[in-house]
Amino acid sequence: MIRKTLGRTGLEVTQLGYGSMGLRGPRTWGVRVVSDEAADAFLNRILDAKINFIDTSPDYGVSEQRIGKYISSRRSEFILATKCGCSYTQHEEHLEIDHIWKKDVVRRNLETSLERLRTDHIDILQFHGGDAETLQREGLIDLLSDFRSEGMIRFVGVSSSLPNLPALIDLEVFDTFQIPYSCLAPQHNDLITRAAESGAGIIIRGGIAQGGPDAEIQRPALNDVWERAALDDLLPAGMLRAELLLRYTLAHPHCHTTIVGTCDATHLAQNLAAAQAGPLPADLYEQVTERVAASLV
Repeated sequence: MIRKTLGRTGLEVTQLGYGSMGLRGPRTWGVRVVSDEAADAFLNRILDAKINFIDTSPDYGVSEQRIGKYISSRRSEFILATKCGCSYTQHEEHLEIDHIWKKDVVRRNLETSLERLRTDHIDILQFHGGDAETLQREGLIDLLSDFRSEGMIRFVGVSSSLPNLPALIDLEVFDTFQIPYSCLAPQHNDLITRAAESGAGIIIRGGIAQGGPDAEIQRPALNDVWERAALDDLLPAGMLRAELLLRYTLAHPHCHTTIVGTCDATHLAQNLAAAQAGPLPADLYEQVTERVAASLV
């Protein structure tokens, strides 16, 4: 498994990470039930495959509880990232999620996460959104700095996107940025580079474009980009669409890790094989880039 240094954190992370939203239960994205037994087996399979970066959140349902219950005994084997600013209500079939940028909410998030995850520290605590002005005004950046001084967290990050991302980068206070990106949604490409050049670690989400045209849950907007760019014409013999998507993301020079969420053992094996194959060859990468750019004009 290829490892990269996560910016100024110095953490060595596997370039293929695991996004645990799919373990949120009782239904995953409204279509799939993930039992406790399946979650147990899958989380341990992730670690057995030597993936060492796991991302979660308080508003991912029972994801944090499952991580704590089933793999906290293996805590030394993975780097753990979660989020804050999360306010949510769990209903039988879904979550109602909001984000509230107040100290009491953020502190409660951290305390609850530590308890659920059965750990004494979080490696990276990330704001789950927010804008630079609000986070500063409410004293939340200073609060996370206090958490770090107290040893409850190691590094401070933010999960963000346009339009808030540029101002957050300009603050020059974040150790990591979690940013959406894939060849089908490349609009954050230059901001990823800008954030990385500030010294921050880059965590990419959506790097496999939610599975692309072959996904169980279809996303028409992404599929339209694939079709308009005629990417099937570039697909080498034997390469799955999801492999092209993932290896394209891995080819970004500042992709330190990309968190891919799945609860399917076959998909995990395919992702591992794609990551092991490494970034797309340069010529194919350029062809995909050019076709997608032309399709978005």
